[in-house]
Amino acid sequence: MTAALWTEMAWLPSPPDDFKTRVRACADDPDGAGFTLRTLAQYRLSENQCHSLAKAVHKLRSAGNEITGLEPFRLALLSNATTSFLVPALVGTALRYGIQLEVIEAPFNQIASEALDPNSTVNQARPDAALILLDARALPQLGGIGNAEESRLARDQAVAELKGMCDSIEQHAGARCIIQTIPRPPDTALGSLDFRLAGTARQFIDSYNRELDLLLQDSPHIILDTAGLAETVGLGAWHDPVYWNLAKLPFAQPLIPLFADHVCRVLAALRGRSRRCLILDLDNTLWGGAVGDVGVDGIELGQGSAAGEAHLDVQKTALRLRELGIVLAVCSKNDPDVAKQPFERHPEMLLTLDHISVFRANWTHKASNIQDIADTLDLGLQSMVLLDDNPAERGFVRGALPDVAVPELPLDPALFSRTLLAAGYFESVALTQEDRARADAYTGNARRVEIRRQAPDVDSYLKDLDMVMSLAPFQEIDRARLVQLINKTNQFNLTTRRYSETDVRAMFDDPALCTVQARLRDRFGDNGLISIVICR
Repeated sequence: MTAALWTEMAWLPSPPDDFKTRVRACADDPDGAGFTLRTLAQYRLSENQCHSLAKAVHKLRSAGNEITGLEPFRLALLSNATTSFLVPALVGTALRYGIQLEVIEAPFNQIASEALDPNSTVNQARPDAALILLDARALPQLGGIGNAEESRLARDQAVAELKGMCDSIEQHAGARCIIQTIPRPPDTALGSLDFRLAGTARQFIDSYNRELDLLLQDSPHIILDTAGLAETVGLGAWHDPVYWNLAKLPFAQPLIPLFADHVCRVLAALRGRSRRCLILDLDNTLWGGAVGDVGVDGIELGQGSAAGEAHLDVQKTALRLRELGIVLAVCSKNDPDVAKQPFERHPEMLLTLDHISVFRANWTHKASNIQDIADTLDLGLQSMVLLDDNPAERGFVRGALPDVAVPELPLDPALFSRTLLAAGYFESVALTQEDRARADAYTGNARRVEIRRQAPDVDSYLKDLDMVMSLAPFQEIDRARLVQLINKTNQFNLTTRRYSETDVRAMFDDPALCTVQARLRDRFGDNGLISIVICR
């Protein structure tokens, strides 16, 4: 597929014809505005439509209305380029992820002064995070092409200075930083030799990005891989000197909605709002053809045909996601015994029934089955993604369950996996051992639910689980998981307070605090770190 998949964000459905009318109506219904705005943000929005949503948010807040159903997030924005065009796009796009975003914009090209001055606008605002957008024009200009030592020293100094600014923001504002990798320019002086020659833009920027990542490994700060995004859409399309010369825009203006979406994915991950369950359709999604019509031997799957290899690739993607902790479920309109036959009998199937935490094949409409899957896994609908080749089913589920992510899919199954991954539903800022074990843990959850449904009473059910809890003070090795748990837990967060990694690090040395972390295991497996207590 061409870069249009990304530049047009083709995984999102087209906005409705009455989009403007529905946005304007939010002012007349403040109580329902949060749900309406979030629903409208799920569409493939232009820059102007993002601005319309941002204006609606501003109007509601200016009138003193509380927008319910959205989580507040304060983001500082620092750059060597113009960012005023980006602010409304970020505010409008954040609604897609259930976030009510407030942006504190630093003055143009004042990154160092804003970061290092304790009394600066950014530090005094106490944001939840600071987004630092540097492009290649902020890097030192090298004069000695081929001088590896000069290039290394300049790189190390530039990375150290940026790390120092981030640490200053962490110290004075209590915020972690989100730092973008720098897209390299598309132009080369000596062609392929630029890749190896010290001091060229290609070599220097690649080295800078790698060194920046290494330096931030043991810090609370986060990498936003803008360089990877720019390469995906094409460096020539990303960099537009006309926009820079006219308005100091760091990338081409048509890519603003795409970039805003990538930023907001990270903000959602910081708030624990990434998706955690992939629900798979079967016929014409995991294999070609309807197994109930053509039988196991008649479905298209595996080597030897383009369609068979395409569906095999969908299974490979699902397995790779499961290895990273994404829970897999099945939702299919099918006879259950027939639907399971390819898993049990087809030699080319990569997925097995053991990989599937919940299997729902019946003739009930998919919205009901998806709700049942969520209940069985004890996950919210906001954690669900449905991969389904049928546009009618996709539309029905979107209408009935707007919290479920349902990517639009092209006709060719060869593009199913690429479209799913391009949507970024599973964005993460850290990967813990609990994350990796999550798929197995939720399979255990499903078995627990089945036992609960069969148990005569709650006491019998709990006794049958053979639960064992272990308690300990906060452990340094679990710090990433502690931060993750604090920021993604909503239902049983007794104070609703959020703590950054900086805050949690400080708790280890605070004699005024008593901290407790709890782990739980039962006969179905180890649930890992499930609860924390902070007493002052």
